[in-house]
Order: sequence, then structure tokens, then C-alpha cells
Amino acid sequence: MKYAFAAAAALVPAVSAASGAWAQCGGIGFGGDTTCVSGHTCVFSNDWYSQCLPDDQAPPTTTTTSAGGNPSTLTTTTRPAPTNSDNPLAGYEFYANPYYSSEIHSLAIPTFIAAGKTELAAKATGVAEIGTFAWLDVRAKVPDIAGYAADVQAKNAAGANLVMPLVVYDLPDRDCAALASNGELAIDDNGIPLYKEYIDNIATQIKNFPTVPFVLVIEPDSLANMVTNMDVPKCARAADVYKDLTIYAIQKLNLDNVVMYLDAGHAGWLGWPANIEPAAKLFADLYKAAGSPKAVRGLVTNVSNYNAWSSTSCPEYTTPNVNCDEKRFINAFAPLLRAQGFPAYFMMDTSRNGRQPTGQNEWGDWCNVKGTGFGIRPTTSTDDPLVDAFAWVKPGGECDGTSDTSAVRYDGHCGLESALKPAPEAGHWFQAYFEQLLVNANPAF
Repeated sequence: MKYAFAAAAALVPAVSAASGAWAQCGGIGFGGDTTCVSGHTCVFSNDWYSQCLPDDQAPPTTTTTSAGGNPSTLTTTTRPAPTNSDNPLAGYEFYANPYYSSEIHSLAIPTFIAAGKTELAAKATGVAEIGTFAWLDVRAKVPDIAGYAADVQAKNAAGANLVMPLVVYDLPDRDCAALASNGELAIDDNGIPLYKEYIDNIATQIKNFPTVPFVLVIEPDSLANMVTNMDVPKCARAADVYKDLTIYAIQKLNLDNVVMYLDAGHAGWLGWPANIEPAAKLFADLYKAAGSPKAVRGLVTNVSNYNAWSSTSCPEYTTPNVNCDEKRFINAFAPLLRAQGFPAYFMMDTSRNGRQPTGQNEWGDWCNVKGTGFGIRPTTSTDDPLVDAFAWVKPGGECDGTSDTSAVRYDGHCGLESALKPAPEAGHWFQAYFEQLLVNANPAF
């Protein structure tokens, strides 16, 4: 359910006499020009990213700072650092949904016990207790919301402070740039009205539980594909539908007990210099077209992916992207979004990023990657005011895609050397992968 992107070399902007409007003009590892074209000022965002903003958008205070990766210093304009005192997730714990727990207790643990791996079986019980997002990847799962929400309501009444995490994931012609996670709805087969009905039904379920807080991830991969994969005919054809239906979804789900994060790929997808500015415009334009819904808090990154939060050294497969981890990406992305009118905050998926570097040979390797482990447990205690929470969005152990080359949904990424094999269909339980994540978990269980 991922993407294809141009070769890294094609994404590195050529050095010119002065950096253009909205272009990068400084930061650790940056080798381009540190001056901006007329009418623009180099604005320091963080140690890894400075950007040429129009003079009328640059704040009045200045400071002298290193350009990071350049031998000289320059005077740049500094925007006030955002604060996160209004984090809507602060104080909450993510609900551990029974579906994922049942997969672990009915599939993973018995398999470990049968193989004599009793220590892993004991550790697996700990994974089952972690709050993990429930994916509404088919319409038939929407009624499950009622059972989850009733359980959250009862637990909160007894003194807990839980939020119900859900992934909205059923766009028609879903996964337009890959094959592994193609969905149930098609644009040519009544997919648009069926999707609206799907969203309406989710909204109804949520309205039935007005005291239960919900956090929603909206349509993994969809909008990111609109930035990088418009040369794929299926994506080009679906672009307007994706955008229109995303607007419909966030308007209908703009409820008092809801917080939403639109999926924004990850550092190795939208974090490249050629992609990050168009991505900011796309998300901001969509947010404003929807009427700037108050429930849309911002963006979620690294969903179902493997990137580190903050790397002391960048893995070789991330070269030459200066935004080699999610912290760098988010801190480069946020000022671009704000400049476009979208004051976004972030959530990051840490479910499978515990081991660094991973077994990826290329940064675009996304399917059942070897050498990965469970990562930071869900928490709102992040070290960055832009980030509301680290979360487990991807249920670790559910497969990314089949390695069976004869399967209709076979994607070549699932047959790469970096992919663990043999692998079942996307969404099915993958015991060997769950074991890998558990063995490599950091922190350990």
C-alpha cells in the first residue's frame, strides 16, 4: 500500500545563484545557496531546515545562526517556536482494541507455545495490551465501532482516560500506486456514493457516543500519491475523487469528540526537496477547501513505515535527503504548511521503527521489511512541540502484502530481497513477521 518515487538524484535541486521562492536555503547537510531571490528572506525553522519565505510573511525579529552544513554563518529570520499546550490527546491513553488483541491471543501466542517459544509467548501478551488503531478498511467493519466505543465509555466511567483510535481507509480505487492493498470500492462501480455512505455511517456511530473521544487517521497513502505518483494512470484518474471525498470525510467527521490527522506519507516520500513544498500546498489547499474543520488537528506520518524518529546518523538508504528521519521531516514540513494557512500538528506511527537501520536496501522498500522491530510505545510525551503523540497505527503482525507472484494483489515490492517471505495477503496474520517485530522490539518487552 505504498508508493513509487523518482530517483533520489532527480529530487535534489540544482544549485543556482540564489534559492527561489519557498526553496530551502540552509540546514545541516544542505549544499545549496544560502541567499534568496529578491523579495524573499531566508527563515530559520530548525537546525536542519531554513526556507526562502516572502518578505511579507517573515516575522520582524532576526538572529544570527549557522546555516548547518555550510562553513559560513548568515543572518536569518526566526519564527517563534510553536507551543503544544493545547494538545487534544494529552492525558489520554490509546484504547487497545479487542480485534488486534484477539489476533495475538488466538494466533500468535498458541503458535509460540506449540513451537516451545514460551518466552516469546509471554512477551506477546504485553503487545496485546498496547493501544493500537483499528482499521476500518472495509464497510463491514464500521459496526464494530459501537462495541469498541461502548467498552471505552465503560472503562472511562470506571476511571480510565481512553481515546478510541480508528483508521478511515476505504477510498474507491484505493492504493492507486501499488497493488497489495487494493480495496473493495471502485470509482466505476458506484464507489463514490458507497464511500459517502461509509463515512456517513462512521459519523453516525461516533455521534451515538458523544462522551467518547475519538482520534482518526484519514486515508493512509492517498494524498501523498497525489504529490508523487500522478504519472501513474490510476492515480491521475483518481486524483479529483480522492480530494473531493477526503474533503467530504473531514467535513462529515468534524465532530466535537473527534480529532483528525490526515496521512502525509513519511520522510522518504514527501520529505524530498522536490516533494515537500507541493505537499504543503496540497494539504493546505484541501484543509481550506473543507472550511478549515476544527477537528482536523494536523497530519500523521510514518504510517505502516519504519523511519526513525530522530537519527544520530542517517542510514545510507536515505542519502541524499537531508530529512532522513521523521523529526527532521516534520520540522521542515510544519513551517511550509503554516505559511500556506494550515497550522498543523503531527502524530507519528512508531509501531515498527524500533530497530535502526532496518533491512531496507532502498528507502522505497515498504513491504514486510526485514530487520524491523516494535518501536516507542504510544505516548503523548514527545520531545517536540509539533508532535502530539507517538502512536501504533499499524497493527504489527498484520501483513503488508503477499509474496505469492501468482496472486491478483501481488506487488513486486513484496518479492524484493528486503522483504520477509513467504508472506500471506495484506491484512492477514503473518506470524514470522510478528516474531521479528517482537524479537527486535526497542524498548524490549
